[in-house]
Amino acid sequence: MNNLEKPVYVSADGLKKIQSELEELKNNGRQRVAERIHAAMEFGDFTENSELEQAKNDQAFLEGRILTLEQMVKNAQIIDEKTTHEMVEIGSHVMVEADGSKEQYVIVGSAEAAPGEGRISNESPVGKALMGHRAGETVRLVVPAGAVEMKILAVR
Repeated sequence: MNNLEKPVYVSADGLKKIQSELEELKNNGRQRVAERIHAAMEFGDFTENSELEQAKNDQAFLEGRILTLEQMVKNAQIIDEKTTHEMVEIGSHVMVEADGSKEQYVIVGSAEAAPGEGRISNESPVGKALMGHRAGETVRLVVPAGAVEMKILAVR
């Protein structure tokens, strides 16, 4: 399976955000970049026109982002965060303890990961270590500074 076919695990709200960003970029982003390109072309000299070069680079980035979002929507698999889970899987809320500190995470697909908000990807090192385990189990996470043992206190 190549990256174009890889499932994108996302909540219903997350999918709406992706679709909203996609529509914004298609409807308004393209228009803004086209206006910048047109304005830069009015300077006339195309050989040393940094504004034109930057606008074209922004256009390429925008089109790449649009393609990425289209693939994400096409391959979206909705996860339900409201169901209860016996083992850690995408959509699980997990309470862990490591080195005397308790942390709570929601396991999400990479498209919705926001570690600062406690939403970690199933593909992240912590997410990978927790996946498939149950409350009461201890998992070992190898990090550059060594290894960390995390006890899973609760899964819901």
